Amino acid sequence: IGRLLGDVAPNFEANTTAGRIRFHDFLGNPWGVLSSHPRDFTPVCPTELGRAAKLAPAFAKRNVNLALSIDSVEDHLACSKDINAYNGKEPTEKLPFPIVDDKNWDLTMLMGMPDPAEKDEKDMPVAAPVVFVTGPDKKLKLSSTQLPLKRGVPPQLIERMGLVSWSFQPSLKRKPKKLFLKGVFTKELPSGKKYVHYTPQP
Repeated sequence: IGRLLGDVAPNFEANTTAGRIRFHDFLGNPWGVLSSHPRDFTPVCPTELGRAAKLAPAFAKRNVNLALSIDSVEDHLACSKDINAYNGKEPTEKLPFPIVDDKNWDLTMLMGMPDPAEKDEKDMPVAAPVVFVTGPDKKLKLSSTQLPLKRGVPPQLIERMGLVSWSFQPSLKRKPKKLFLKGVFTKELPSGKKYVHYTPQP
């Protein structure tokens, strides 16, 4: 899955939450990070994207741009309110990076991100969570793919930047072990969707 390291990243055009962009123009000369997750309104959204928003100043100090790719702009904007609310910010606050509209899977297919082993409720393949890091020469320097999805999202170490993002997405299909968990609770979010769950630390 994914492009080969050393390949020039495709200079795609796409609509985003910050308007239409051409990827290479958006990146400019800095290093860049393009990441994806299966869809909006999943536990990954408020955790990993919220963490990316908090780390945006640290990325800027390292001369790194962030662009993230998932679902439609409309869904991104609605989900952004949940991300902000989960992270203690005003729901209407803008995230410090554009989120790419890929509802037609054009970018997902272009970057080779479909996971052939994972299917959604309609028995269709889903996009694997992938992080691509590009250098100032627009070539891919790192590609990190998390498989299978059901195991959650492991730590993502972005080399040379000194930044680590950590998120864990437990499967709630299994009953929590009372020995370790003191109950599982649902986070109330602006969308009203019940998709973020948490438990007190043992």
